[in-house]
Amino acid sequence: MYVDNAAMQLARDPNQFDVLFTENMFGDILSDEMAVICGSLGMLSSASLGTGKNSLGLPFGLFEPAGGTAPDIAGKGIANPCAQILSVAMMLRYSFGLDAVAAKIEAAVRKAVATDGVRTGDIAFGKPSVGTKAMADAIIANL
Repeated sequence: MYVDNAAMQLARDPNQFDVLFTENMFGDILSDEMAVICGSLGMLSSASLGTGKNSLGLPFGLFEPAGGTAPDIAGKGIANPCAQILSVAMMLRYSFGLDAVAAKIEAAVRKAVATDGVRTGDIAFGKPSVGTKAMADAIIANL
């Protein structure tokens, strides 16, 4: 699939995809596009998987929030920790084979945001918001 078609398909029906493997530049573009569906880059985890295998036979990877380090809000207590937490879940699943643990982390994030309504400013959309620590604490409480 060419990247222009992938972008169109993602906008039209993102549920048809589970994982996309791309080159770096195309992955960066498509991940920013998908941040719109998630509501914010603060919700989007990212993985760059290598071709090498670890001792478990699983790929080496670099797992990080898609939005990077966000230096403009560093130290202000307003960053959304969800992408970082979800990146850890991806690492546990794809590089350590700990699917059940990853699923529990993902469920805790989902419950905090969707069920409990806890949201940082980037995903509050006019509703009350919390800071980084309160968001992380809400996720931890659901583990």
